[in-house]
Amino acid sequence: MKKKIIIGTRGSKLALIYAKIAQKKINKIRSKFEIKSVILKQITTKGDKIQNKRLSDVGGKGLFCKKIEQELLNKKIDIAVHALKDLPSRETKKLSINCFLKRNDPREVLITRKKKKFKNLPKNSVVGTSSFRREFQLKRIRKDLIYKVIRGNVDTRMNKLKNKFYDAILLSFAGLKSLKMEKKISQVFSLSEIIPSAGQGTIALQCRRNDRRINQLLKVMNHLPTEICVNAERDVLKILDGDCETPVGVNAKIQNNKLNIVAELFSLDGNKRFYLKSSKKLHLAHLAGKELGEKIKKKSKDLYKKKR
Repeated sequence: MKKKIIIGTRGSKLALIYAKIAQKKINKIRSKFEIKSVILKQITTKGDKIQNKRLSDVGGKGLFCKKIEQELLNKKIDIAVHALKDLPSRETKKLSINCFLKRNDPREVLITRKKKKFKNLPKNSVVGTSSFRREFQLKRIRKDLIYKVIRGNVDTRMNKLKNKFYDAILLSFAGLKSLKMEKKISQVFSLSEIIPSAGQGTIALQCRRNDRRINQLLKVMNHLPTEICVNAERDVLKILDGDCETPVGVNAKIQNNKLNIVAELFSLDGNKRFYLKSSKKLHLAHLAGKELGEKIKKKSKDLYKKKR
């Protein structure tokens, strides 16, 4: 009998909330897997240390997970907890992401000092966002605003707004809800107004591919409808060779025994937009993301084809 399993997580307030959710779920079923205790281990990643630049300028989304994945490979932890949207679309060799907890609200929200709606912000207001995707999506609605990079955890960004470095900031609904900060929200954007990043609102659990017992544990915890949706979304990114620099939004939903998926891709300057949607019967859902990705890739004439 293994006395304990160790969950690796980033040390931010939000990351710890996600890890504790996973810990609680494991504790409910751990006796069936002969696990005596489940403990958390905080790991500081490079993404946590660099707070003043876009992720795409300093190494991409992998900065939030590389150190944690290394701990997993070195058997210093047994399970890694990630916000799925922070994970690169390609899985790390010898590791497996096969457990997704039930998805939270994937929508984007606006926060302003005086609860102003996006349409009511004065001309040249400064809007803080951490991604090209969000910036280009917002510019489609209003080009008369100034968009600037903002980094840091939710509290850090809130303080920058409070101290008037920005007039508005864009964040994910799921994160604010987990932090019980919904009252701070000025506006919730619909999924048709702003298509979120692949996997947004989803907690993913990762383990070593050859760790049979942990794989069995995570299989029991997995939320299948969420898995179907987020795998389709991530398949779009894989086909596009997408990373954190690629301005792509994609969202999948299960409705009436069908998987409906919508995606949009912007050029690097944001001037071109390629938008497509598709619907597949649920038994063909595994093809939805790949097919949509191929269509957007063809429509955009391989805009993001990597140089070999």
